[in-house]
Amino acid sequence: MRKKINRQLITIAILAIMITMALITVVFGRLLQQQIIEDLKAYAGLLKKADLYQNTEIYVTDFKAENVRITWIDGTGHVLGDTDANQNHMENHAERPEFERALSVGEGYDIRMSETLDENTYYYAMRMEDGTVLRVSKAAQSSWKIMFSAMPGLLLSLAVMIGICVLLARMFARSIIRPLKTLAANLDRPEVKVAPEYKELEPFVQTIRTQHENILRAAKMRQDFTANVSHELKTPLTAISGYSELMEAGMVQGEEVKHYAKEIRHNSNRLLSLINDIIHLSEMDRTEYEVPMQQVNLSELVRNTVESLKVSAENRNVSLRYVGEPACVYGNTGLLEELLWNLCDNAIRYNVENGMVKVQVEKAKDRVNLMVSDTGIGISPEHQSRIFERFYRVDKSRSKETGGTGLGLAIVKHIVAQHDAELLLESTPGEGTKITVSFPVHPV
Repeated sequence: MRKKINRQLITIAILAIMITMALITVVFGRLLQQQIIEDLKAYAGLLKKADLYQNTEIYVTDFKAENVRITWIDGTGHVLGDTDANQNHMENHAERPEFERALSVGEGYDIRMSETLDENTYYYAMRMEDGTVLRVSKAAQSSWKIMFSAMPGLLLSLAVMIGICVLLARMFARSIIRPLKTLAANLDRPEVKVAPEYKELEPFVQTIRTQHENILRAAKMRQDFTANVSHELKTPLTAISGYSELMEAGMVQGEEVKHYAKEIRHNSNRLLSLINDIIHLSEMDRTEYEVPMQQVNLSELVRNTVESLKVSAENRNVSLRYVGEPACVYGNTGLLEELLWNLCDNAIRYNVENGMVKVQVEKAKDRVNLMVSDTGIGISPEHQSRIFERFYRVDKSRSKETGGTGLGLAIVKHIVAQHDAELLLESTPGEGTKITVSFPVHPV
């Protein structure tokens, strides 16, 4: 990255220097042309004022040192006198641009290139009061030739400037890269200010650090999840293996065979439930996991789920009932059914003898609220923030006794997030728990 920045900065500097030199040459050339024309105009004015232009023999020596050539031309273009040539041998000047312009508007100038001498000749012509034209001219090197003659010095200056640019580019590149190096070395130390002199980098640095923390947190969660999965799977497998060995060795007789077979089936079902929940959570964790959404009659879905769970509730001496009004939400029927099943099943499992579970649906202004409340054992405040974590159990012994996998509420949290809903937990130990899922209302 630093090399790329160096190359780009040096390239920009060289281009800037070259463009600047070209512009200076153009501007210098224009200023040189303007200055020479102004000088010639001044010479012509002096000659006109002194009334000396009619006698070229008098003023030839005065202007020779300045390399100024003076030509006196009549109104037809015939040369009447010239300081550098015999007028009798000179061609007619009627078609010269500066002569035509002078006759027309009083003055004119032209610049012509001499290919032989590689010089520019500047001509300025002024119309006199008697109708003749006074022309003064001067040969001068072109601006490009002047620049080429100064080329050794310019190249030396260019080399010095490029060297300075290279040095500054490296220093600038280091100053840009330094905060990134500091950030890389101090990702886990938010107290270290990465680039206090670059306020613009603060959002970038904060984003990088947040992403780093999220990656570490995700890695820790995966590590914990793997450990928990191993432990949770090991428990029923150990039980199944132990019971099977006892039966195989003939150490179980009579009614005990039925008891051990029941335990094997119970642990097998628990193992299958764990595997199914783990697979389901893994599918939900995939970023490309998408589910079809549609308008779902939430009231009808709740009523059907409650009817399906009534037998399970009666087996545990728990009363289960639904109270609500017709309401629809935008979601996936299968996932919403799973959410309802997990919330109701948890409320039944962790209830007390002769307890009650109430499922309610109500419409608010722009929300539809699903509430599942129970009169169960409740959750103490220190556990409430963690019960939606995977494999987290408030009462591990009761969880295993009731057959819970510890993943039900984690699945609920995933489903709530997929539906852009909000999750609220209210619980008091010994009194019960109320979980509210608030769905946004989508236009049909």
